[in-house]
Amino acid sequence: MHQIPIGIFGLGTIGTGVMRVLEKNGALIRRRLGAEIAVRKIVDLDITTDRGISIAPGLLSTGADDILKDPEIQIVVELIGGTGASRDVVRQALAAGKHVVTANKALLAEHGEELYTLAQQHQRRIAFEASIGGGIPIVQAIREGLAANRIESIYGIVNGTANYILTQMTEAGAPFEAVLKEAMAHGYAEADPSYDIEGIDSAHKLAVLASLAFGTPVALDQVYTEGISRITPVDIDYARSFGYKIKLLGITKLVNGQVEARVHPTMISEKTLLAQVDGVLNAIYVNGDAVGPSLYYGKGAGALPTASAVISDLIDISRDILHGVVGRVPPAAYLQASREPIAIRNMDDVHCRYFLRFGTVDEPGVLSRIAGVLAQHQISIASVIQKGRRADGPVPIVMITHRAMERNVKNALQETDSLEITRDKTVLIRIEDWRHEDGK
Repeated sequence: MHQIPIGIFGLGTIGTGVMRVLEKNGALIRRRLGAEIAVRKIVDLDITTDRGISIAPGLLSTGADDILKDPEIQIVVELIGGTGASRDVVRQALAAGKHVVTANKALLAEHGEELYTLAQQHQRRIAFEASIGGGIPIVQAIREGLAANRIESIYGIVNGTANYILTQMTEAGAPFEAVLKEAMAHGYAEADPSYDIEGIDSAHKLAVLASLAFGTPVALDQVYTEGISRITPVDIDYARSFGYKIKLLGITKLVNGQVEARVHPTMISEKTLLAQVDGVLNAIYVNGDAVGPSLYYGKGAGALPTASAVISDLIDISRDILHGVVGRVPPAAYLQASREPIAIRNMDDVHCRYFLRFGTVDEPGVLSRIAGVLAQHQISIASVIQKGRRADGPVPIVMITHRAMERNVKNALQETDSLEITRDKTVLIRIEDWRHEDGK
């Protein structure tokens, strides 16, 4: 049977998962592909630790050239992570005439345009299904399944750690710090969880999604990013009273010829399917002009789900190799020559509804003073909850606004927070309603 020789950089969690799935489902893959995906070399800095898998003698190496300079290896799998050595490996592999599969969302978010161009110049594929949503086939869906559509918006729960924390806070009423410790104890959060809880990991993934959806470069620093560390059980309870749940969402949409790209805690109706996605699961909601809304749901991380996505790319590229096809599908969904810059919308120009929680003194006229400031900044109020006197702290006043401009809301809060009647910095959480897809 024909063989497709591959080399793997990185034998960590995902690399080990790839080896497990190739061994377990090798016969099934051969039946579907008509060839064998043959691992010729695995390069890792640590080749002595037992990973609990069977590895043939001579397969492991610490030398990158054992893969990059082997003329028989046709596909390189990059599972190193980071943006330094991984970038060098991918560039050298493409220059050497090898196809590349990567799970590295940070690499693509920061250097994707360069690598897509290199792949085209060398007439080779760069595939990255595993970079977003683990085992969820969202890249293929946007790149091929929805190719007839003008993508209008994407809303994604794309970080399992943050989703687990918000789920536990919602169900148990526990504070953020306690749930974070629990997530770390269960292995759902890294020793340094900042990338997950501060939205950085989600921003990497959203930058890639936006680039695929709209055919334009989206730099990581153009994605507004806000994490979940300031969310409290109090805000979750108020959200529930208004019929909402709080999720960390990556949001990108085309509005008035500009691309919105933002990651932040978001209130969404508890009746939506996206609101029902709990625990460590991921889900990505895509709205296309022809197909309408669709939802892609599943395990967003883990050795085997991510390995599933890596191997799906290996199979896809292998099919092209077997049929002598190169460049059949553009790596970033659009022909590279057709990708063009689209302005990224300034966060201050975003329009949405807002949840605002003020901490104030308990005296007559407080609500009217706050409402007056909001009105001066063209912000109208849809709903209000005002609690009674509290002996242990400020009185909370909670408002849901109608749609307003972010700039106006920030300016209004700067003014209200400086009033002598306020005691705490106002909590702001944005609200997204699917019915406002027109961006108006």
